Amino acid sequence: MRVLAISDKIVPQLYSDQVIAVTGRVELLLSCGDLPFYYLDFLATTLNVPFYFVFGNHPLDARTRPRIPHGANLHRRVVFHDGLLIAGLEGSRRYRPRAPYQYTEGEMRLHCLSLTPRLLWNRLVYGRYLDVLITHAPPRHIHDAEDLAHQGFQCFRWFMRVFRPRYLLHGHKHVYRRDEQTVTQFGDTTVINVYPYTVIDLEPAPRRVLRRQVSEKTRVFWQAVVARWETFVGVSAIPKEEETTS
Repeated sequence: MRVLAISDKIVPQLYSDQVIAVTGRVELLLSCGDLPFYYLDFLATTLNVPFYFVFGNHPLDARTRPRIPHGANLHRRVVFHDGLLIAGLEGSRRYRPRAPYQYTEGEMRLHCLSLTPRLLWNRLVYGRYLDVLITHAPPRHIHDAEDLAHQGFQCFRWFMRVFRPRYLLHGHKHVYRRDEQTVTQFGDTTVINVYPYTVIDLEPAPRRVLRRQVSEKTRVFWQAVVARWETFVGVSAIPKEEETTS
C-alpha cells in the first residue's frame, strides 16, 4: 500500500493539480499534524483516498473542523485499515502552561497506556500489536532537538520496545539541511520524520496471519474489557461518518 504522509508545511507542488504527478498513485493519506483542514481536504479529495490525522501542537482550525468525508482523528485510537493496524498520538511536549495539544512526559505516558487494551486485543486476534503509530512529536533522542518545544517523548521509546510497531511516523521537527537524519531504526521500528511529506510503501501482513481463531467467549470478554477501558479513559469511538476501516 502506497501511503502519503505529511506534516507541518503546505507544499505548493502538492497543493496543486500536479499532486498526482508528484506523489504517484497513493491509497492512504496520513497527517502528523500542524496542517489546516483545507489542505487535508484538498489532498484527500484530489487523490481520492481516505485519511487519518493527529493534531500537532498548534491548534490551527482544530476547534472549527468542517465535516470531511473519509477522515478520522486517530488520537488514542487504533484502527484496522486494509490489513494495517494504525494508531495515533497528538501534540508535543508542554512548553507553555495550559496550552492545548501540549503534554508533559507523564501525560503522554498515560496516553500511551490508554492504547494498551486495544493493542493486546490486536495481539490476540491479529498476532501483532500494531503496524503504524503516527505522532506529531518524535521519540526522545531520535530526530528531536534540545529546546523544550522540540524535545521528543521518552515514553515513545518505551512504546516501541514493548509494542514493536513496524513504523513510527512523526513531524514537528522541521528539516532544513539535506544531511539531517530523517530515518532511524529503533529495534523493530523504523522511525521516519515525514516533514513536509514522504511516500511510503506499507505492505499489510500476509493474509495467513491476519486473523487468529479466537473463541467467542474470549472475543466477547476482551471486547468488553476494551470498551470499558476506553470509556474509563475517555476515548470515544470513531463516528460512523468518519470510519474508514475495512
